Amino acid sequence: MNVLVVGAGSMGRWVARTLREQADAAVAFVDTDSDAALRAADAVGGRAVATDTEGRFDLVCVAVPMPVAHVAIEEYGPLATEAVVDVTGSMTDPLAAMAETAPNRQRASLHPLFAPANAPGSIAVVTAAGGDTVDRVVEALAAAGNDPFETTSVEHDSAMESVQAAAHAAVLAYAMAAEDIPERFHTPVSAGLRSLVDRVLGGEAHVYADVQAAFDGADAVADAARTIADADHDAFVELYDDLQ
Repeated sequence: MNVLVVGAGSMGRWVARTLREQADAAVAFVDTDSDAALRAADAVGGRAVATDTEGRFDLVCVAVPMPVAHVAIEEYGPLATEAVVDVTGSMTDPLAAMAETAPNRQRASLHPLFAPANAPGSIAVVTAAGGDTVDRVVEALAAAGNDPFETTSVEHDSAMESVQAAAHAAVLAYAMAAEDIPERFHTPVSAGLRSLVDRVLGGEAHVYADVQAAFDGADAVADAARTIADADHDAFVELYDDLQ
């Protein structure tokens, strides 16, 4: 399988390495940062191609930030002879771009629900137009120890409002609100939150910003926090009981 990975960041490298190891794929990278493409090719074992490449590939896999996914799909999707997939994190918009750009190709959106450093894990999959090449991709991901599961773009994007946008907002809000407290004062709850803060802050700011821009959820966290702050004793107990 001859694969073009669009995007030479950590997710692009991860999917390229997985396809090389599990599906014996020949991998090429393209990135607006040509040096990044070269570094990825060296790290994974592949080659870098120019941004204006006119080569043809069995599979085009788009691994770019969510805000530019549709642009990358429109530009490189036509180079696919068999299938186009993305691992950008949202699903509705990329699948729409694929349907418009490559209507006669196999098409799927895959969202690894973890950072590459934390692989393996669960991978949401929406198959808009299936076939042997998409099957090989999903099988390769499963062979690497991941757990792919089928869903819909609506179900996925709705879930991301809670598991990404709201969760990240809640953790970062705690980081902003909490004082710098000596370790000896921490409780199991606050220590757990501190660990989550460290985990989120160990990522990349632009990735979390893209999530907030793509999915609702933060406003719901803010509204919930205000409701708790405004509640008197009895109202708080009622809120607490309703959550159980």
